[in-house]
Amino acid sequence: MVHQMMATSISPAPRASSNSSVIGRLLWVFVLVVSAGLLAACGSAPQAVSGRVASVATEPAPARPAARPVASDVAGTLVQSKGRWVPVDWMELPGFADDSLFEAWNAWLGSCERPGGAFATLCVEVRRLSIGSAQEQRAWMQDRLQPFRVETMEGDATGLLTAYFEPVLQASRLPSANFSVPLYQPPNDLAYRKPWFTRQEMETLTPAQSALKGRTIAYVADPVDALILQIQGSGRLRITQPDGSQVWSRLSYGGTNDHPYRSVGRWLLEQGLVRDASWPAIKVWLANNPQRQKELLWINPRVTFFREEAMASPDAAEGPRGAQGIALTPGRSIAVDPASIPYGTPVWMASSGALVNLNKLVLAQDTGSAIIGAVRADYFVGGGAEAGELAGRLRQPLQLWVLWPKQVR
Repeated sequence: MVHQMMATSISPAPRASSNSSVIGRLLWVFVLVVSAGLLAACGSAPQAVSGRVASVATEPAPARPAARPVASDVAGTLVQSKGRWVPVDWMELPGFADDSLFEAWNAWLGSCERPGGAFATLCVEVRRLSIGSAQEQRAWMQDRLQPFRVETMEGDATGLLTAYFEPVLQASRLPSANFSVPLYQPPNDLAYRKPWFTRQEMETLTPAQSALKGRTIAYVADPVDALILQIQGSGRLRITQPDGSQVWSRLSYGGTNDHPYRSVGRWLLEQGLVRDASWPAIKVWLANNPQRQKELLWINPRVTFFREEAMASPDAAEGPRGAQGIALTPGRSIAVDPASIPYGTPVWMASSGALVNLNKLVLAQDTGSAIIGAVRADYFVGGGAEAGELAGRLRQPLQLWVLWPKQVR
C-alpha cells in the first residue's frame, strides 16, 4: 500500500477593516460606528492550535544533531532539519486497531530507561500500562499522543525501509588455519588520527599493524562474515577459549576508522560479475574467485571496531544496544536519522512488499551511517541466519507516523 499524501494548508480568515470619514449628519456617524464594530467582531481570525511542541533532549548521533520540533510552516505542521511532521487523525494509521502491542510496549519500557524530555513524564504512565491490555494501551495512546505523518520538505510521504540483524558466528581466541580473520577493539590512537587507516592499509602497512597489536578480540573463519558483522555493527560470538572451553560473547559497536562505506555488492553489480548482490551470492562468487578476495574486500575502506560484552545466555531475547543506549527489541526497534526523529520516539510504521507486510508500533532507538533523511528506517529483525536472510533482501516502500505527546502534564 503506497500512496502519496498531501498536506493541506489552513489560512486564517482575513480581518475586517473599517474606514472612517467625516459625515455631516450625526445619524450616519452613529450607523457607521455600529456597523464597523459588528464587522470587526464577525471577521476576526479564529485562534489556531499552536504547532510548537516541547523539544526533545536526546543523545545526538555523531555529526548529526538530534531533531528538535520548531515552529510550523502551516497550521500544526512541525518543521525538522530533514523534513516535516504533518498532524493527522488516528484513522490514517493503517492497521492501528489490529497491532498486538505487548512487544512494542517492552521496547518502549527500554526507551524509558533513557527518555527524552518530551517523554520523561509520560514514562510513569507507560510503566503502569505495561500490565494493561492492548485496548487500554491503545486508548491511552489516543488520549495522550498526537500522530504526525513524516514527510520530506517537498511533501513526499513515501520513503525506504531496509533491515539489519545481529550475526551469530563461531570464533576462536587464538588464530588458526580455520579461524584467521581478526575482529578488533578500537586502537588506542583512534581518536587522534582522523581518518584512521583504511581496510587495505590495516592489512599492508606496518604502522597500522603495530597499532592493532594486542587489540584482537577473536578470530572468525570467513572474511565475508566479518564484513557483514562490521556492517551490522554488532553480533554474537561463540568463542573457543585457549583451554578448549566455549563462552558466548556479544560484540557491540565501538567506533569506525572514519572512512566512507562502499558496498561490495554494488561494486560486483557494476562490474557485471553477479546479477544477485545478496550475501549468499557474494559468498558463491568468492568461492569461485578466491584469488580476488582481497580486491573485493578492499573496495570498502570502512572498518568497524567492537567492544566485547559478556552474555549470560546464547538465547538472550534482548538485542544489542542501539544508539539510544538501550537494548534493541527484534521486530520493534528501528534505526532512524536522529535529525528527523529523536531517539526514544514511538513511531507507527507501514510497509508492504514482496517480503513482508508491516503495520506496527516501533521505537526509534538506533541509527546508522546509511540511514539519512526523513522517511527512512532500518528495521531490526533479530539475530541468526534467518534474520540475516531477511535483512539482506528487504528493501521496500515505507511510511512513518511519529506519535508525539499532546502536552507534558
